[in-house]
Amino acid sequence: MVTVAAVQATPVFLDGEATVDKVCALVKEAAGNGAELIVFGESFVPAYPDWVWRTPAWSDGPFIKRLYDNAVSVPGPALDRMAEAAAEAAAYVAVGVTEVDGGTLYNTLLYLGPDGSLLQRHRKLMPTGGERTVWGMGDGSELSVVQTPFGVVGGLLCWENYMPLARAAIYAQRPDIYLAPTWDTSDTWVGTLQHIAKEGRQFVIGVAPLIRGSDVPEDLRGDLYGGEDDWLSRGLTTIVAPGGDIIAGPVEGREEILYADLDLSKVHAQRRMFDPVGHYARPDVFSLRVDTRPKAPVVFEGDGPA
Repeated sequence: MVTVAAVQATPVFLDGEATVDKVCALVKEAAGNGAELIVFGESFVPAYPDWVWRTPAWSDGPFIKRLYDNAVSVPGPALDRMAEAAAEAAAYVAVGVTEVDGGTLYNTLLYLGPDGSLLQRHRKLMPTGGERTVWGMGDGSELSVVQTPFGVVGGLLCWENYMPLARAAIYAQRPDIYLAPTWDTSDTWVGTLQHIAKEGRQFVIGVAPLIRGSDVPEDLRGDLYGGEDDWLSRGLTTIVAPGGDIIAGPVEGREEILYADLDLSKVHAQRRMFDPVGHYARPDVFSLRVDTRPKAPVVFEGDGPA
């Protein structure tokens, strides 16, 4: 049995330091209520770049400058503070960030251990639509899971969860708990979480930030954003059992930490009936190759550059 917490909260829009403060406080609160695994939404630090759906491409100068200035470096001081919070809480923490690496931003999910170590960094494989004007693409080297004392934890970001082959690559690593941080709060998203839970026969934690137009700083808001009724993301944080039944949530329209006690023995009981990468796989008919080698744009051979 493990207690998990899905944190539906509002970041301080494009203010990395203040949002990290909030992450640390919420980690402490969730751990104080017994959570051993604490999950935040997609690009929670320093907030999801929602303007990509509201502005013409490349016309987002003030937004993108602030996003670069407040993005998370790995390693870096923001990561250090969140890692320290995980260590003080003695909890596993998964937090979505916009990561900066040189001149490129990535939509990244960071997995932090209860000792404060960075266990895994998953960069979103395929940014969606307007996101491609902001984020670069990850590669197969970070398509992996995390081993914990209570079970295997892994997952995908947002619409990566609509990529059947990406899901299969995660299923093949036998996750007991599948994370699906997202920005999608459409009427069909909860059904997606239920499908993934039933297909992969694992617990699924779906969590999104909660943001309104009024949360966007006034100097950036202009005519793009309204007030309290202008929802950028309304949440719908949900926790689903391996058979597809909802066990907590969905929470909509308010900040809340959603808790659940997960009996991981139910995962194995469900997979006896249906194991998508085991007895139900038919490898004689279907196969998937996953290239997990890092893809560097420049490779120096021999002694390297002069």
